[in-house]
Amino acid sequence: MTAFDDGKDDSALRTIGEVSEALGIKPHVLRYWEAQFPLLKPLKRSGGRRYYRPADVALVETINRLVNAEGYTLKGAEAVLRTAAKSDVDRRKDNRRSTDRRIEPPQETPAGEPLIVGNNPEMDEAIAALKAVRAKLAAALDV
Repeated sequence: MTAFDDGKDDSALRTIGEVSEALGIKPHVLRYWEAQFPLLKPLKRSGGRRYYRPADVALVETINRLVNAEGYTLKGAEAVLRTAAKSDVDRRKDNRRSTDRRIEPPQETPAGEPLIVGNNPEMDEAIAALKAVRAKLAAALDV
């Protein structure tokens, strides 16, 4: 997360100008992203003045990384964020469920053949890459 040099507490609200300056993103781009990303909803006070919470700043940083560093389109970045938010909700639901009802994965396919995992180096590599992407997305949302 971005460190602000304004002397405010890390949990303080930031104006659009402060966020713009700290992240190097023009204010009109931030306002546009608010329209394109439903998850980005800074507080609006009288006169329409925007105040970004730390979670909003983290989301802006994630959007900036997805769009400008990783090359996602705005729709693609929104899909990634929506999927990550949904998996976060699912994770919270799973934590509330009883651990007594865990289902063990089958060790063989219905045809009696061993599972593919561990038998195919290319598949193992693809699974490892997907797990790394999932971990990065989770880390980005846990900021």
